[in-house]
Formats: sequence, C-alpha cells, structure tokens
Amino acid sequence: MRIGIDLGGTKIEVIALANDGREHFRKRVDTPRHDYPKTLEAIAGLVADAEQATGERGSVGIGIPGTISPYTGKVKNANSVWLNGQTLDKDLASLINRQVRVANDANCLAVSEATDGAGAGKKTVFAVIIGTGCGAGIAINGEVHAGGNGIGGEWGHNPLPWLDDDEVRFQRDVPCYCGKKGCIETFISGTGFAHDYFRLSGIQHKGVEIMQLAEQGDPVAELALSRYEIRLAKSLAHVINILDPDVVVLGGGMSNVERLYSTVPLMLKQWVFGGECETPVRKAIHGDSSGVRGAAWLWPQVLV
Repeated sequence: MRIGIDLGGTKIEVIALANDGREHFRKRVDTPRHDYPKTLEAIAGLVADAEQATGERGSVGIGIPGTISPYTGKVKNANSVWLNGQTLDKDLASLINRQVRVANDANCLAVSEATDGAGAGKKTVFAVIIGTGCGAGIAINGEVHAGGNGIGGEWGHNPLPWLDDDEVRFQRDVPCYCGKKGCIETFISGTGFAHDYFRLSGIQHKGVEIMQLAEQGDPVAELALSRYEIRLAKSLAHVINILDPDVVVLGGGMSNVERLYSTVPLMLKQWVFGGECETPVRKAIHGDSSGVRGAAWLWPQVLV
C-alpha cells in the first residue's frame, strides 16, 4: 500500500492507494499554519489514520509547495513559509519510523498523470498547474525529474517569451511575488487572468465569473480570454523548444476552461521552432486529486 500526503497552505490531505491505484482511504484536515511541529504531528496523525482504517502499513510520499534543497537538505521556495529551512523529510521519517519521499506538488501532479492519468504510457510528461499561482513539474519514465538544483519544472518563474507592446507594459506594472518582473506566473495564472481583465475593464471579477461573461458573449471577457490563450501557447512553446515533452497536462483552476484544448494546440505551431508541433495538450484526469495521488506514486510501482 502507498500513502500520499498533499501538504498545502490551508489543508493537508492523505490518500491510501492499493498497488493497482484503487483508493482505499482519504481524509483531509486543516493545516496548522505557521506551526512546524504541529504540521508534522498532523501529517503523522493522517498516516496513522490511513493505516488504522486499512489495516496495512504503507510507504509515505509527500507533495509540498516547495522543494528539498539537494545541497542543504532543507525545504526551500515554499510559499508555506514555515516549512522553509526545515529538514521535513528527516523530521517526519523520525516521527513515523520509516523513510519518507518528498517532492514539489507540481512534480507530484506530473507523476500522477504519467502513472495512470492523461500522460499514462508517455515517457516525458510536462504537467502544469495554472491556478492561483503557476507552476509545473516534469516526469520522465514515471519518475520526478527534480534537477541538480531541485527546481526542475519551475516554469512559472521564467519570463513570458515573445512579448508584444501591451505585455511589455504589463510586466512593468505587475511585479511577481518572487521579486522579478515579467514572470509567466503573472500572465497565465488564474490571478494573472483576472488582473488582465481588470486592466481591460476596470472591474474586478474572479476567473470563473470572467469565463461566464465570455460564454455570454461579453467582448471584454472574450478579449481577456483570447489574450490568455496566446500567452499560454507562447509559454508552452518555449518549453517544447527545450524539452519537447510527449504530452502537456494541465491542472489547476484554469485547466477547466475547455476551449483551451482546441485553441492552444493550434497556436503552438506559431512559436515552436520549425512550425511543426503535434504535442497533445490534455486535461489532468485526476483533477484536484492528482497531487495527493502523485505523492503516493513517488514510490515505485513495484515495491520490494
């Protein structure tokens, strides 16, 4: 049995999977924000709950909104800031008396979808989270590609390529939380989409509300959405020119915009080198469950 933990800023979720991927147990609790010891206790409690409910002992994988530095062994780049600087894997391993595997939550999405989701059977999967923020993960042969610095897939903090005049103005006016300007995240996250609509209309709406307006034929909402599609296509073309993945999988709130799967693949050809691009762009099959499932799949499919 595999146990996966999705450690988020507001909730912690556990799942217990059989070797064939069937779900045996699931539970979530509120995250003890800004309290590292209580966060560890909450995770250990969820592992104990899963094992009590199933009567089995499992391997444990955890997805976090950051990564473990390969140099210091400590968490870095986590927006749940109380995790930064902590030896999360070692501390939890000591608490539950077994080895723990930790990966970035976007990498967990990639592993989940590569294992039994939209990228099943594909060698190289590039998985994108386009929600409040914007991140991505890479799975190669079903395993995380974290890279030598532990930041493989940090696509959202590269600059948007091939800027037009309006995008130049946008990047000047909207700095990214990371301290730089022009990051892909500021353009194609759900937050970036809503901000662009605000720039065009002067009205603040959530992404889902803007989509409803676009479906009703609102011209400003349609303009914001068409600009979003172009920016997403340019951003993905940049990745295809470097990594050339077998499939791109979209997760997060903006992945629910169904027209992206017909418009963006056609647009990719405008920016991919040579003009040839048949890379499929697919919606994550497991949706919001991909992160926690991917954490469970951090262990190999055949456990020894």
